[in-house]
Amino acid sequence: MPTATRWPRRAALLAAAAASARPARAQPSAEWPTQPVRYINLYAPGGSTDILSRIWCHRMSALTGQQFVIEARTGAGGTVGQAAIARAAPDGYTIGLGSIATLAIGPSLYPVLGYDPARDFTMISGLWRLPNLLIINNALPARSVPELIALLKREPGRYAFGSGGSGTTVHLAGEMFKQQAGVEMVHVPFRGEAAAMVDLLAGRIHMVFGNIPSAIAQVRDGSARPLAVTGLERSPVAPEVPTLAETLPGFDITSWNGVVGPAGLPPAVLARLMALTAQALADPALMHSYKENGAVPWSTTPEEFASFRAAEERRFAEIIRISGAKAD
Repeated sequence: MPTATRWPRRAALLAAAAASARPARAQPSAEWPTQPVRYINLYAPGGSTDILSRIWCHRMSALTGQQFVIEARTGAGGTVGQAAIARAAPDGYTIGLGSIATLAIGPSLYPVLGYDPARDFTMISGLWRLPNLLIINNALPARSVPELIALLKREPGRYAFGSGGSGTTVHLAGEMFKQQAGVEMVHVPFRGEAAAMVDLLAGRIHMVFGNIPSAIAQVRDGSARPLAVTGLERSPVAPEVPTLAETLPGFDITSWNGVVGPAGLPPAVLARLMALTAQALADPALMHSYKENGAVPWSTTPEEFASFRAAEERRFAEIIRISGAKAD
């Protein structure tokens, strides 16, 4: 009997020792990443999210020694790419953009999203915040927001504004402008903001409430005329341009974007991603590049990011209800 009882105990001890000697596959080590990381952008190359994402990915590559490779998954106002992130394996090697458009505006704009913003993602950190910039085609006979409103009221429905897709802040800023100014315009969604800018310069559309990094480039080379920024304060990259709130009190749409992963990201990977992101956003070179593009670095904890996203979803649900915005 004694011999019979010792063998199971010895086998159990040996199994436990062997298990402790094996690497734990379910819990990636703090040395993540050990291979390139795929970063899914929700919008086409050339727009503001592409510019600012590349700045962050470049810094993350320098900090980790691994490439952060950007993959554009466009469509349906960014929701196609957002769904792709939600479906990815939660191993830390597929992460991507978490956008105001897809995580806060989309739930009230689209009847079906293909993901649940509160359930299907690991919120990692904010990345940047920035207002939009209303720019118009140079041929349009308006030099100020009041002049633009007067023009739109004289010929309701004649003029069009473009966006990088339904549900983006570029779209919703236009819808909010229509509602508050009491004007009618046609919304023309494009597959990315860069495409909207091409048609603006060609005169096929008349205005864009563009994110500052892409819109300011058109202003600096004289291709388009700036009329206003959509935040409550003037932008340091265009301090001479008034806010829309100076004409339409209370007007405020400030774009924000962060980095997210699929739900269930291992705690060790999440902690390292958050720490590295905070380090990257504090880098003077990154801060300078963001400022040049009109953006403010925005570092948060995962908990802060999740709470902020939920509050923004509630705020935009009301804006969408009042404005009557629809997904095109």
